[in-house]
Amino acid sequence: MSAREAILNAVRGALGPRTPDPAALRREADALLAELPAIRPNLLADDLVEAFIARLVTPKVAATAERIADPAELPAAVARYLEARALPAAIALQPAAVLQALDWSGFELHDRVAPDETLAVGFARWGIAETGSLVFHSDAETPILANFLPLHHLVMVRADKVLAYLDDYAAAIAGARLPRNVNIITGASGTTDIEGSLVLGAHGPRYLHVVIVGEAAGGG
Repeated sequence: MSAREAILNAVRGALGPRTPDPAALRREADALLAELPAIRPNLLADDLVEAFIARLVTPKVAATAERIADPAELPAAVARYLEARALPAAIALQPAAVLQALDWSGFELHDRVAPDETLAVGFARWGIAETGSLVFHSDAETPILANFLPLHHLVMVRADKVLAYLDDYAAAIAGARLPRNVNIITGASGTTDIEGSLVLGAHGPRYLHVVIVGEAAGGG
């Protein structure tokens, strides 16, 4: 018997035989859920979208954001972003119907995101105000590599799809068929692996710009 097996057997022996009690587990889970409002952190603003934006632009998330009234305004927002950074009007466009239907006249469009792509435009299903996160589900309209290859990632999300807390996302998809991949992306890619210094763009986009469209549910 190896030392590892001996230790594990000793632990099992000390714990003794245990049969989970489903009713007890349910009571414990219900008790945790009952306490949920009390343990949730305060958002950074009363308005849900403003709280989302406030979290996005914090140094730890390191993103930028703006609001537009209608999806039709997105190409102009992309043009402003490119002009402000002196970038060419060449973009990789996520094959989402809501993006493909817009007028991209004046842009050089790429169907696929190249490993050295300067800017990709994408569409997130949800935003999370608590963490400043974006949620992407993989499907025919959402190639996962589009979230990780470009230097600049510009993402549209609808204001009425901004949720307060991460567990609200779990509730929103409860009972639905899950996609093959779920990407929850919080800000620009960063690492502090080398001497504790923050380096952006190490494992994904160095720059993240979020465009929130419309009004939040209830007019917030």
